[in-house]
Amino acid sequence: MSESSTPMAPAAFSYPGHGTNAGIGVAICHGFTGSPLSVLPWAEHLASLGHAVSVPLLPGHGTDWRDLARHSWQDWYGAFEAAYLDLAARTRTCFVAGLSMGGAIALRTAARQRVAGVAVVNPGLSFYDRRVRYIGVLKHLQRTTVPLREAESTAAPTQDGDYSLTPLHAVHQLRKLFTATLRELPAVEAPTLVFKSDTDAVVPPSSLDLLRKRLGSRELSVVRLPESGHVATLDVDAPLIFAESDRFFREHTAASGVQSHVQSPVQSPVEPRVPAGPAQAASTERP
Repeated sequence: MSESSTPMAPAAFSYPGHGTNAGIGVAICHGFTGSPLSVLPWAEHLASLGHAVSVPLLPGHGTDWRDLARHSWQDWYGAFEAAYLDLAARTRTCFVAGLSMGGAIALRTAARQRVAGVAVVNPGLSFYDRRVRYIGVLKHLQRTTVPLREAESTAAPTQDGDYSLTPLHAVHQLRKLFTATLRELPAVEAPTLVFKSDTDAVVPPSSLDLLRKRLGSRELSVVRLPESGHVATLDVDAPLIFAESDRFFREHTAASGVQSHVQSPVQSPVEPRVPAGPAQAASTERP
């Protein structure tokens, strides 16, 4: 992102693509209570390489917590799916990607649409707090809670709106989204690339365990992010995410017969992927 004395306001991001990569589309979904600002450097990097990119601003996000309480998980999913379909109609091959809750939304899109591949960063499918199982009752007793924060985050801060409080109604919707996504994971057939931070105070390791067990795709790769927290797209390992996802998109575009010649400027140490069965997808992890 370019430097400015005035913080950027949350807004959707779109780029039509250029050069030989213009036919490769990547729809990216931001996370819960976040905005496109949290994935903007990723989107801008892919755009600089010529990819067509779309990052919608999900309903109830980028404003304040009261607005978030007015929307359902279907609103969030519907907005992203619409952005994906619009981008797919304008490109020869199209991928989905996402951060945190955006990872769950991208995965559900892949279960329902013929995407070329999926790249997700710290995808959310479960919670640390076990009280969430009672959220349907708790939301009637307590309207809001304080946002979950990482104690010593090294990620660059963004101004995603006034989310000084989190509506429990929205947390209930988030749980419903995770449940719906888990139910549909076996239908995901596209190659899947997961970036997972070693230390993540927001999404528990059980999310990746569930993804490994339920994903239908025979190709799942996991890239460790040893130096980053939850919002890794703004953290120390962001260049690895940018380079490895670009390599993934180009590789699977070539496999589908669409030519791409732009090379990623950063080489990743990830080993070749190993296909696996849908019941227990194997992954290649960065040491």
